[in-house]
Parts: sequence; C-alpha cells; structure tokens
Amino acid sequence: MDNEHTTGEDKLSQLPPGVALSWGIVKQQKRGPKGELSIKKIVDAAIAIADQKGLAAVSMSKVAQSLGYTTMSLYRYMTSKDDLLVLMQDAVCNIPIPPEVEGKPWREEMKAFVWACIGVFRDHPWFGDIPIKSVPLTPGNLRIVDWVLRIMSKFPLNDFEKMSFVMLLSSYGRACGLIARDADTAVRTGDGLESFNGHRYGDALRLLVKPELFPYLHPVLHSGAYTEEADNPIGDDLEFGLDRILDGFEHYLKLKAERQ
Repeated sequence: MDNEHTTGEDKLSQLPPGVALSWGIVKQQKRGPKGELSIKKIVDAAIAIADQKGLAAVSMSKVAQSLGYTTMSLYRYMTSKDDLLVLMQDAVCNIPIPPEVEGKPWREEMKAFVWACIGVFRDHPWFGDIPIKSVPLTPGNLRIVDWVLRIMSKFPLNDFEKMSFVMLLSSYGRACGLIARDADTAVRTGDGLESFNGHRYGDALRLLVKPELFPYLHPVLHSGAYTEEADNPIGDDLEFGLDRILDGFEHYLKLKAERQ
C-alpha cells in the first residue's frame, strides 16, 4: 500500500531515469542555446546508427560525433547509455495506433496488433537485442498495451485474463518478429531464404536423419515440410500460428459466456 505521507514527486522519483525522461518528468540541467540539442535529436541519431550498423555501434561518443557535439554535451540530457536505450525503445514503439472502428471484427484487430509488433522488429533489427527488464513503463510502449486492451474492452474477461492475453499476443509477436528479422538479415547479407529455411540442406539432412534416431522427424523431413521443399498447404506459418492462437481465444470466450 502507498504511504499516505508519500508525495507524488516521491513516487515518480522511483522510476528509472530513462523512463522518467520518456515521460518528460526529469528536471533537466540548464541547456545551451535554444535549438542546440534535444533529447529527440539524440534519440533519433542513436536510432539511425542502430538501424544502419546494429546496437553494438551505439555509444554516447558515436551519437555525439554524428551530431557534431562532444560526448559530455549528451550527458546534460541523460545520465547514461542505459537511459538512451530506454528512449530508443520507446521511440520505435510509438507507432500509429489505428482508430477504433465500430463493428470491426476483433480477430482482425488482434492480427493488426501482432503484425504491428512484428513490424517493429523488422524495421529496427536491433530492437530485439535489448533485454526486457520490466513490464512496459514508457508512454510509447503503454500506448501499444492500451491498444490491445481496447480490443478486449467489451469481452467478459477480468483484468488478469486480459493481461494474460496481452502477454500471449505480444510474446507471439516478439518471437515471430525475431524470426522475421533474422530472415530479412539472411536475405540482406546474401545467405538467402534457402539457407535460412534449410531448403539448401535438405538432401544432406535426409542422409543424416535416420528413422531409428529421429523416428518422428524423419517422415516430416522426407515430406519436405521441415525444409519447405514441398508446397505448403496451410499458407504463411506465422499467420497460421496466429490464427490458432485466436481460435483458442475465441473458444475461451465462448466458455466464459456459457458459464455466466
């Protein structure tokens, strides 16, 4: 429980510095001339470096250099690189949220949510390299959470059920986003999808995977499904998996309705 004597300022002071910066509630040190630098300029420069060269290339000194300033200039705006990473994450999550449309099927809305999550990983390949340290706390992230909660607002679910579904959908989006990102990287670096999906190695695997050692994988490999050498009758794997998740969601909603 909150201490009745704890002020709002005390509560806000418990936030990590980068999170506080994302909300604009940090007391900044005195700036230089107006327009010299800003948190947005610093974050945009860092994102540009990460998009082009990867997260490892991002440092306070490299960002400062790209802007034509000294490294110490950046520390007037944030305390550490950790703050910068938080702000970078939040910035790329600040994606357009589609307006609410009366009567739009909830499955379509949830698909749009998941594919938007996947899109962040594809547009910014470094995004998945930053470890998750807490529940979403920054405004850009929380707008996405609010979006999927809006989709479920009329469902007969309690708040814990809703948050569990948020976790399920966002986790699927994250996992598929990482796979899609890595597939994009394989194509961009010249390895190609045939290498990424194993198509190139199908003949070799069929020599190595013996039925006595891999009794269940063996027939799947020989059918061409494992390495995508045969026509796929179910369509896109990520879309198929998402549809099955939503089927489960729909079934759960029907069970809830029957119990009421």
